[in-house]
Amino acid sequence: MIVIVGIGADGFTGMGAAAQKVVRDAEVIVGSWRQLSLLPDHIPAKRRPWPSPMLPGIVPLFESLEGMRVVVLGSGDPMFHGIGTTLCRLLGPERIRVIPVASSASLTCARLGWAVDRTPVVSLVSNPVSSIIPLVDQGEPFLVLGRDETTPTEVCTLLRNLGHAAATVHVLSDIGSSDEQHNRFTATDDPQPISALNVIAIQPDGPTRSIVPGLSDDSYDTDGQLTKQHIRALTICSLAPRPGEVLWDIGGGSGSIAIEWLRSSPRTRAWCAESDEVRATRITANANALGVPHLRVVGAAPESLIDAPAPDAVFIGGGLTAEGVFDAAWAGLKPGGRLVANAVTIESEQMLWQLRQRFGGQISRFDISTEHAIGGFTALKAALPVTQWRVVKEGSNE
Repeated sequence: MIVIVGIGADGFTGMGAAAQKVVRDAEVIVGSWRQLSLLPDHIPAKRRPWPSPMLPGIVPLFESLEGMRVVVLGSGDPMFHGIGTTLCRLLGPERIRVIPVASSASLTCARLGWAVDRTPVVSLVSNPVSSIIPLVDQGEPFLVLGRDETTPTEVCTLLRNLGHAAATVHVLSDIGSSDEQHNRFTATDDPQPISALNVIAIQPDGPTRSIVPGLSDDSYDTDGQLTKQHIRALTICSLAPRPGEVLWDIGGGSGSIAIEWLRSSPRTRAWCAESDEVRATRITANANALGVPHLRVVGAAPESLIDAPAPDAVFIGGGLTAEGVFDAAWAGLKPGGRLVANAVTIESEQMLWQLRQRFGGQISRFDISTEHAIGGFTALKAALPVTQWRVVKEGSNE
């Protein structure tokens, strides 16, 4: 049994009696050098820092420690953006016992009087700063776990770029230790680096955007290859994203379907296949600008999707008539998964009806008209109608 003990900035003295006993009785203690240095000298266990690179070395490390009394030090609550979730995934939860202390997020909420259960948290320890954009868009207070002493400045720069210069920003450094500091300012300021251990609390104050599908078309940089707002909202609804699911977006164009799939839940994933290199670069830029930098942009389908994880949903917005595209998408789709294909041309629409005859599903047609000025008057102008086929692969509970 591997025991993961939470350790705060106050070190060994901040642990409970049970955790202190486990640490005293350990033969080997694993942690970062910073965490290991927080232990008093009288602890007899051998101290082992994490291997570098860390992830590939975890399983071999614990194989070498088999049969020994092993303690792992984790920051605060090890199951909250911490080492506990990684070890449970790699080694199995049955081998793990966790003794947590208060997380940095809990301590920050306690200092600010914010409700922990209503305060979202995003970690920038291994994610780019643009990952906070969906939370800024929602306009509600949230917390950021900083990567290092430069994170507060990066956050303030992004807030200004998003039109949130008036946002209130709290930086709590070394929280829980005798060196704890709490600095409050607005995003117009560039905070001076204080400590690599920081939590940033943000109260947005600026323009907001919904995470519900259907962002305005001008949210995207595009060359015209863009699923328009209303059709996009209907398409995402047909794809029905759920937390943890994977999307293949084939014929990405400007990336809008994959991007709004990802914005629907922070746990969704997406692979966007686009053969045009200029468009692929544009998709990446759009994903960063809209807060989903984890979108994977790959080359032409189907070859580029060979190593992608099996999808729960597939969208074909381009290349439907190309050889092998549908067959590869259907073969890759999980049982119970949803496939949605949109068509504008007669050739593509004919193929949808043929596929409908073979695989079932449902055909819908969307005719969208929007207002346009004609001199001093207003009229509705119709866009090209879009035919959509939605089918659920056999094995579904739907």
